[in-house]
Amino acid sequence: MIENIEDGAAAAIRLAGGTPLHSTLDIADPGHWLALDEGVREVAWNRPQFLPAPRWEHSAPLPADLTQLGESRLALALCHRDGRIRQEAVRQSVRYPGLLPLVVIRCADWVEPVREHARQLLREALTVDSALGLAPLILSVGRRDRGAFGVEVLGQILGQATHRQLSVLLADPDRIVRRFAYRLAIEGRLLRPAELARAAALDQDTVVQNLCATAALTGLGDEDAYEHVLSPLLSARNPRTRSAGVTALRRAERSKQAELFLSDRSALVRACARYVVSQLGGDPVAWYRERCTAPGAPELPPGAVIGLAECGIRADAGLLRPLLVHPAPGVRARAVAGLRALDCVDAKVLWPLLDDPAAGVVRETATALLPSAKESPADWLAERTTSERPRHVRVGAFRLLDARGGIVALRAAVGLLEDPDIKLRTWAGQSVQRWHPSPDEWHGDAEVGELLDRSRHLFSDYVLRRRKWEAGVDS
Repeated sequence: MIENIEDGAAAAIRLAGGTPLHSTLDIADPGHWLALDEGVREVAWNRPQFLPAPRWEHSAPLPADLTQLGESRLALALCHRDGRIRQEAVRQSVRYPGLLPLVVIRCADWVEPVREHARQLLREALTVDSALGLAPLILSVGRRDRGAFGVEVLGQILGQATHRQLSVLLADPDRIVRRFAYRLAIEGRLLRPAELARAAALDQDTVVQNLCATAALTGLGDEDAYEHVLSPLLSARNPRTRSAGVTALRRAERSKQAELFLSDRSALVRACARYVVSQLGGDPVAWYRERCTAPGAPELPPGAVIGLAECGIRADAGLLRPLLVHPAPGVRARAVAGLRALDCVDAKVLWPLLDDPAAGVVRETATALLPSAKESPADWLAERTTSERPRHVRVGAFRLLDARGGIVALRAAVGLLEDPDIKLRTWAGQSVQRWHPSPDEWHGDAEVGELLDRSRHLFSDYVLRRRKWEAGVDS
């Protein structure tokens, strides 16, 4: 497997020894060709004794020097450090179609005569079939300086490809290749809207998702097309794809179906759903309020809770506070987030939720309480940083203590330096290292010196003395 320049150098040495090209590297892998190109020059500079002998290191080779070379050694010549050798090798490479990948690389060569000869040869040699095989390499080289030529020629050639031929690239594992192929397919109208919708729903690349979703909706026509296009878009895992499908419900005049997405887990999808519902005469706020007035209902979706906060008013906080004790953790977490969004956080009401068994609830609660961290009960929070507490409770309590600052933060951080969780220990160590005494606190507290001594392994001697001097304690 050729993965880097060292592997490419080893492949170059094998080729120089007479090993056939197809036995040396995977000719279908663009990375192998690129590594070979770099590896040949690495050998030429540092291990020249392994390269072919005829005059290559002494003067410009005669044409006869290259016309007599076989495929393996001509491959080396195409990658040689001397531009004159590369230029002549490009001319001779027409004898070996298998060397076309190296001609592609030479199309972005830094030497203009080499580059121009390679481009002329590529333009003449490239067909639809060969372009399909070379597309990943051409697109990879296309990201280099002077690499745009190959991509342009590739687009011209593959613009003549059929859907069946292009399907190989549409399924390529390289997302850059898939993006290129889908753009060609969309420009050539090779894919039906339903096919584009399925691609948008299934592909893992966000660029492909956006391309295909937009193209699928642009090509929508009759009512039957809506059924086949909207279904995969609305069921997609990616929020952007779902939001595109939800927005299209307005054109289809399906407000009832859009209501189902008012409680979606994605804020983007919820916003699109509110737009569609309101444009078609509905009232999203009333829809949210109706669902949040039954706090004991186990079927209450968390998205409906935060959705109310996103479009409601401060008075709606009265509907959210009862949900702080809802049996579903997701609902409790969104209720806290909703109160924060409405700027209706009551710290005393939320403090008990720092002991919640659900990590998501504690995380949202700590976030909501951060603005009032200075007024938080320090001793009460410190009790929740002990190792007997669940990890998420320790994390939430320390977030607030760290934000509170002063000796309280230092005391908590030093106490967590021996926490069983490595991430929390690391965070605590970083907190100690950036700690400085608060200007409004009395300096000279002996406890500060003791805490800094307990964490002396985190500082150099100079920094530790400096930190103690800042705190007004003996060094």
